[in-house]
Amino acid sequence: MNFEELVKKTSTLPCFTTRFLAAGQNLAQVRLQLNRWVKDGRVIRLHRGLYCLSEPYCKIKPEPFCIANSLKSTSYVSLQSALAWYGLIPEYVPVVTNVITGRPQTVQTPVGRFVFRHIRENLFWGYHQVTLSSGQTAFIARPEKALLDLIYLTPEGETPAFLEELRLQNIEKMDAAMLRRFAEQSQSLKLRRAVDNLENILKAQVGDNM
Repeated sequence: MNFEELVKKTSTLPCFTTRFLAAGQNLAQVRLQLNRWVKDGRVIRLHRGLYCLSEPYCKIKPEPFCIANSLKSTSYVSLQSALAWYGLIPEYVPVVTNVITGRPQTVQTPVGRFVFRHIRENLFWGYHQVTLSSGQTAFIARPEKALLDLIYLTPEGETPAFLEELRLQNIEKMDAAMLRRFAEQSQSLKLRRAVDNLENILKAQVGDNM
């Protein structure tokens, strides 16, 4: 494979793996070629076995959420990253945080920092696939699940003090019934208490529209 063939095959992809390129070819040779292209700056190594094209060869700008899912295929974007994406918290969140059932890990790449938080397998649900720019897709927690994941993984996250510190906004994007249903489905007393406290806080802010 020459570089022109690589560009033709991957220029519309946010990222690609060594094994994707090696289909029908010699894996060792593909790895050698990739190492050469990384050294001359035409290819960016994101992580072990995961790459993207440098500008101007890549026709799309890789979405960080898409890269996060590619770094850990069994994961979904959640916590502050998802809440900020939905516009539910006012802060800019530079780090992409995903939820996984495996070991927690932080991955530093040339295009950003990605944090993977561990959650129990029986809580690995409540996400959906969304379409981002240039037709890229990523698995992202639903607004209600992103909030519950954050509460669950934060010590004393269910307390009124923590919930008020979040400064939740655009709360009409959350489904109150789904939030309660997700908390019940989790079978977590902590999350049930959190929903009770959150409902009281939001009622005080906006009345009974929640």
